Amino acid sequence: FLGIDTSTTSSKALLIDSNGVVIAVAAASHTLQTPKPLWSEQNPREWWDAVAASIKSVLEKAGVSGERVVAVGLTGQMHGLILLDENGSVLRPAILWNDQRTQSQCDEIHQVIGKEKFIQITGNVALTGFTAPKILWVKENEPSVYARAKHVLLPKDYIRFCLTGEYAMDKADGAGTVLFDLKARDWSDEVLAALGIPREWMPRTFEGTAFTGKVTEEAARLTGLKAGTPVAAGGGDQAAGAVGVGAVEPGIVGLTVGTSGVVFATTPSALIEPEGRLHAFCHAVPGMWHFMGVMLSAAGSLQWYRDTLAPNVSFDELVKEAESAPAGSEGLLFLPYLSGERTPYPDPLARGSFVGLTLRHTRAHMTRAVLEGVAFGLKDSFTLIQNAGLGKITQVRASGGGTKGALWCQILASALEAELVTVNTSEGTAFGAALLAGVGVGAWSDVASACKSTIQITGQTLPDDAQVNSYRRSYPLYRELYPALKTSFEKISQTN
Repeated sequence: FLGIDTSTTSSKALLIDSNGVVIAVAAASHTLQTPKPLWSEQNPREWWDAVAASIKSVLEKAGVSGERVVAVGLTGQMHGLILLDENGSVLRPAILWNDQRTQSQCDEIHQVIGKEKFIQITGNVALTGFTAPKILWVKENEPSVYARAKHVLLPKDYIRFCLTGEYAMDKADGAGTVLFDLKARDWSDEVLAALGIPREWMPRTFEGTAFTGKVTEEAARLTGLKAGTPVAAGGGDQAAGAVGVGAVEPGIVGLTVGTSGVVFATTPSALIEPEGRLHAFCHAVPGMWHFMGVMLSAAGSLQWYRDTLAPNVSFDELVKEAESAPAGSEGLLFLPYLSGERTPYPDPLARGSFVGLTLRHTRAHMTRAVLEGVAFGLKDSFTLIQNAGLGKITQVRASGGGTKGALWCQILASALEAELVTVNTSEGTAFGAALLAGVGVGAWSDVASACKSTIQITGQTLPDDAQVNSYRRSYPLYRELYPALKTSFEKISQTN
């Protein structure tokens, strides 16, 4: 089974066998364009070139022919906008998930539909990263492009079009456009009509394990795959990544501690956080949904701290030093809002802060405070998820560079008051896409069975009772800081 992941930085092809063993991985990089401040764009044809090269390379590395590939699954960066004309030609560069040009269009969406009503239909507030405001931006700023548009696709679905000639999208990524009726798991005619976006532009949507087309003769020639190979719907990178670590059932939460931090919780129904502080999307698992909380500076906070204050000290040394500081860092708290924040405060003006410094505090205390501050930031998402109706979180499946150290894993387990485990799959997104394709052809009966068969727990960290008690005291203090400092953050931003 072949999993293809078109991320912001590269396209990756991953080949697994019917036991879920990774046979080979190959990748080819992309370039990023920033034609104006806060803009972020890429050329979709470059993605396709990278995908074709990666597929050829992974087959060569594995020493197999394309005839051996039974099915293909797709994943990739979410929310990006690709507009095609009636012939399937790309009309302009793709506007990516991290593009920030559309705040006025977000405000317009809330005004036209009503913010509370929009949340109840789509499960989300309109944010600059999402697809819907990007469509309105093109309509208002590039009317000649808009006039020629006939199809809206997301990044991985452009790859699908190149592979199969079909216009299709999975329901997880579709929900991320915020043009979905979350409960109905399909396009919202009400939202599309209110925003003046033609319904016929939107492709058919499919569950993640359903097949959406077959590899064409032309795509077979370019990639080495066999013509007629079925291509599964797949899912956006976060949903496919959750499949790749086995976060596919309620109570099992996926936690990614990379530069940013993501908390991913599967839900059995279309739960919605009333204020839209959590993303609520369809899951790549058929008939399931998920909550997602995102903090912008997770391991990125430790990276900044090390680079700025201890550039000649290794991360291992810093974290080892922090073990000597007690839980709670003797009253020192760190706010990890170095890039603004997303969850639970969608505030680009939020700032990072150390609060409570005294002469007694050492570098060890400061390092530990950074680790604890990130853990508390992630706990904000956990708390919102539990309060929105998910209930008890029994296990956290952790991935990302921030989970490789024992101390940070212990802090996270104790702060979140949950068992923290690591798993054997490090290629979560592409691996998840490959599993979805395998389920589609019947290699496993369902996604949960595929995960149980192929994903093994490799490490476990349980909450420490003494630390739990400490964090129960310090977390409420952390929670008081943002509301107390919000006005100051706004004033500081006006002085720059």
